[in-house]
Amino acid sequence: MSNWRWWICSLLFVATTINYLDRQVLSLTYEEFIKPEFHWTDAHYGTITGLFSIFYAVACLFAGKFIDWMGTKKGYLIAIGVWSGGACLHAACGWATMHIEGLESLEAMRAADISADVALAVATTGVYLFLLCRGILALGEAGNFPAAIKVTAEYFPKKDRAFATSIFNAGASVGALAAPLCIPALAKHFGWEMAFIIIGALGFIWMFFWQFMYDKPKDSKRVNEAELAYIHQDDDTAAKAESKASEEKAPISMLPYSWVYIVLGIAALIGSLFIENTYLYIAVFALSLLLLNVPFFNYYKYRQTWSFFVGKFLTDGVWWFFLFWAPSYFQNQFGYKASSGMGMALIFVLYAIVTFLSIFGGYLPKLFVEKKGMEPYAGRMLSMLIFAFFPLCALLAQPLGAYSAWWPAILIGLAGAGHQAWSANLFSTVGDMFPKSTIATVTGIGAMAGGIGSMIIQKSAGTLFTFAEEAGKNFTFLGFEGKPAGYFIMFCFCGVAYIIGWSIMKGLVPKYKPVEVK
Repeated sequence: MSNWRWWICSLLFVATTINYLDRQVLSLTYEEFIKPEFHWTDAHYGTITGLFSIFYAVACLFAGKFIDWMGTKKGYLIAIGVWSGGACLHAACGWATMHIEGLESLEAMRAADISADVALAVATTGVYLFLLCRGILALGEAGNFPAAIKVTAEYFPKKDRAFATSIFNAGASVGALAAPLCIPALAKHFGWEMAFIIIGALGFIWMFFWQFMYDKPKDSKRVNEAELAYIHQDDDTAAKAESKASEEKAPISMLPYSWVYIVLGIAALIGSLFIENTYLYIAVFALSLLLLNVPFFNYYKYRQTWSFFVGKFLTDGVWWFFLFWAPSYFQNQFGYKASSGMGMALIFVLYAIVTFLSIFGGYLPKLFVEKKGMEPYAGRMLSMLIFAFFPLCALLAQPLGAYSAWWPAILIGLAGAGHQAWSANLFSTVGDMFPKSTIATVTGIGAMAGGIGSMIIQKSAGTLFTFAEEAGKNFTFLGFEGKPAGYFIMFCFCGVAYIIGWSIMKGLVPKYKPVEVK
């Protein structure tokens, strides 16, 4: 039997690694390089990471449908081309801000003694420019997981999908692992702008290999009959008898006049960005999400969709919180800059733990299926319950941080490993229960839910940290004061989110039940 499916899996791994490298450049250059240049506060950074999350969420909603419509080969190429271009575009934000504000040079913009009005103008303009670039990045990155999950369903039988997903999903950990070793060094020696350009260019190199290596299994010259039979071992007689046309057509269609709802939803979303009244903002934002989801209402009548939705909504933001805020945490809490030897070592160890432990997360349900004879969905849910306890380690990060910075690095690493193992199995539940032709769309709906949850966490974290820092000793939580108290609050939520998510998922879909389209 040929093993071309593992070469395809390696391409998915590399793409996911690049995805997370591009996403990490901002967090690893923010505190030391970008924050002083643009005169930002944590609230500004929280706004950027929060709105990136919602841009990503909305883009995911349509990226899945786009991948199902365009196909994995062309769809993936377009997605990574867009996000790589958006990543490189960040490098122009400083130059553009300087010209927009009429300053003589970048040095004048960075000066600590500029007036408060000029600093505010620079900060505001910088935020809007970075939001534009993050929006383009989010638009492209939204296609990664819907495409990768669809490819996994095309190339692997159900019993192997969680393991294959854990391998390519480990690219998120490897990207986060490699980022602190290369990005701060690039920013320190060549400027933060070159860090965005060099890392962003990696995606264009990947596109070359994808173009020539990927085809669907039945069309690939590198997949022999034995491997093809292994890939399709789950197909029953009726499924094999289906015509090619029926295989390619998604059985769950979008509602009529979808474009009207999409345009209205996007218009409402853009309008919400300019609303300062909190309650009106929430109302318009909720309306925009409702309108954007109207075309997909047919999917929401299934409990399986809501199960995946809840799992992503409650847990994706935890991973993104660690990803976006860990470098800033180690600098603010312990004084270790991302470009320092100790700062790089802490982040490296954190994600090394995530990388090596999370791969086992996809192999565990395979053991339950092959050794214990469990049905794949039951084995997957049992595995997810086990991994839901790992993030509880985050509850001890702040208390033990009083003794050494290594404790938070190790404990957050264990929590992150639990998330990645959880995520690999969560993604695979879609392939277990939905037709292949709808997998990317449902994955996109779940990714949207994860983006919304992340937006709430990132924006809340930025606001909380700024408030806690300004309040100082007047803000306390379980023995901690000021900003450390704010971090402890966030770690507490991160610790319990997975057990809550698993309980709701199990209540919605207690046993394996594939979607039956009538």
